[in-house]
Amino acid sequence: MDSFIIEAISRAGYVGIFLLMALENIFPPIPSEVIMGVSGVLVGRGELAFWPLLFIATAGTTAGNMVWYWLGHRWGYERLQPIVERHGRWFTLEWQQIERAQGYFVKHGHWVVFLFRFSPFMRTIISLPAGLVHMPLGRFLAVTFAGSLIWNGLLIKGGELLGSAFADSQEVLGWAVLGLIGLGVAIYVYRVVTWKPSDSGED
Repeated sequence: MDSFIIEAISRAGYVGIFLLMALENIFPPIPSEVIMGVSGVLVGRGELAFWPLLFIATAGTTAGNMVWYWLGHRWGYERLQPIVERHGRWFTLEWQQIERAQGYFVKHGHWVVFLFRFSPFMRTIISLPAGLVHMPLGRFLAVTFAGSLIWNGLLIKGGELLGSAFADSQEVLGWAVLGLIGLGVAIYVYRVVTWKPSDSGED
């Protein structure tokens, strides 16, 4: 059980990692830190190659963010706001957060999309206001891919170093991975349970 996640990602291969990274950017509980960290461990073992992994994982990240961009671009404020206000709990997201992210976007342009790729809480949210203001698709894809490439590369290297440090203790490594997953799920559950919508009557 302690090495189940490592083995599962190893068996999934590049296609599975692409899908996991895409889903991670659509639904919160799947942390990219774990996916890329474990993948980095597999790079250290020689089971995956760094550069194909990096580009395939980043393509998955970009695809996941495209979902939010597309929703903002095609649906607009009038259709999205009621959905977010009604179901935002499950995405631990409320409309006021989107408005704040859009404020950053309007002030700083495409650099915000790039920089928010390094934020654990805002990297997905920023794709929605980018779509809402109809940021050019080519520019959105370029800055999303570039920022995600750097972030994923750092996570992979971190996992590779972690795997080297625990090369002689696979049990400890397996439990460390499970601990990170448990922490990610616990944070998500906590945010869902404590989530409260802002007072819609406030200006």
